[in-house]
Amino acid sequence: MTDTQAAAPKGPRRSLSGIKSTGTPHLGNYLGMIRPAIALQESHEAFYFVADYHALTTERDPVRMRRATHEITATFLACGLDPSHAAFFRQSDVPEVTELTWLLSCVITMGELERAHAFKARKAEGTEGTALHGLFAYPVLMAADIIIYDSHVVPVGKDQVQHVEMARDMAKRFNHIFGDTFVLPEALVREEVMTIPGIDGRKMSKSYDNGIEIFLPKKQLKKRLMQIVTDSTPLEDPKDPDTCNVVSLYKYFATPEQVAEMEAAYRQGGYGYGHAKLALLEALDGHLAPMRDRYEALMADPDTLEDVLRAGAAKARATAREVLGRAREKVGYPRHPFSLA
Repeated sequence: MTDTQAAAPKGPRRSLSGIKSTGTPHLGNYLGMIRPAIALQESHEAFYFVADYHALTTERDPVRMRRATHEITATFLACGLDPSHAAFFRQSDVPEVTELTWLLSCVITMGELERAHAFKARKAEGTEGTALHGLFAYPVLMAADIIIYDSHVVPVGKDQVQHVEMARDMAKRFNHIFGDTFVLPEALVREEVMTIPGIDGRKMSKSYDNGIEIFLPKKQLKKRLMQIVTDSTPLEDPKDPDTCNVVSLYKYFATPEQVAEMEAAYRQGGYGYGHAKLALLEALDGHLAPMRDRYEALMADPDTLEDVLRAGAAKARATAREVLGRAREKVGYPRHPFSLA
C-alpha cells in the first residue's frame, strides 16, 4: 500500500484551494495564490472554496460576511475560473467538513496544535488565554477542508506549508489507526512568486498597507504606482534594474522583450523611475482592465454569483459525503445516517 491509499477513487489528480476573505485582493494575492490556483483547473480536477467558517474567528458582521463571499467569488470568476470546469463553493455549504473536523480532532494531540503558527504567535504575545478555540483548532478544520475532497495538491504560500503538513499527518495517523481511508495531500509552492514587493519594497501585505489592489481604476492605479519607493539616482545616470521594485513588478506583466528593453534603458541612463512607473501602469492596466470590468459586472449580479456557489456546493457535497462515508465506516458508524438536504 502506498502513501496515497487505494481507498481513494481513481481519476485526475485533484487540487484544493481555500480563500479566506480579508479585503480586496492585491497583486501579491493575485500572483502568489489566485492566478496559480486558477491555472490548476487545466491540469487537475479543481475545487475552490470561500473559507467563511475560518472567517468567523474574526468576522462578526453578517452583512460583511455575505459580501466578502461574493467579492471572492467574483474575483475568481473575473480572473478566469471556469465554473463549468471547476467547483467553486462556500465552505459553510458543505457541513460534512465539520463532522470530519471532529474525527480528526480525535487523532491529533494538544501539543501538536500548540505548535501551529497562529497559536504560537498568541503564546509569544502572552495572550493565549484569550485565544478562541476556533483559532486553536484552526489547523484541524483546515485539515478537514483538504482531506474531505481527496485532495492531492494544495497550492499555498510558504507560510501555509505547515497547515498542509499537519493535514497530511492527521490523514496518515487516521489511516494507521483505522485503515487506509484518506489521500495524503502535498503542498504545491511556487517559489518564483514567493515574495511580491509592495510599494515600500517589503513583501506586499495588507498588514503593511503597501499593496496594489488589482481592481483599482486606472487613475487610482497610477497614483498608487507613483508611490513605489525608489532611490535618488538622477534621471541621466545609469541604474540597476536588478534592485528596483518597479522592474520586479514589471516582469510579471510585460513581455520578455519589453523587460529587456526597460533593463537596457536603466543601464544606459537617461531613463527615469517615472518613465518606468508609467510603463508599469500600461502593462498592469492592460492586463487587469478586462478583469476589473468583469468583476464589476459580476458584483452587480448577485444571483449569478449564488448560482455558481450553489452548483459548486452540490459537486463538493457529493465528494465530501463519499469521503466522510468512508471515514464513518472505518470508525464504526453508519456510512450515511442522513439524507442529503
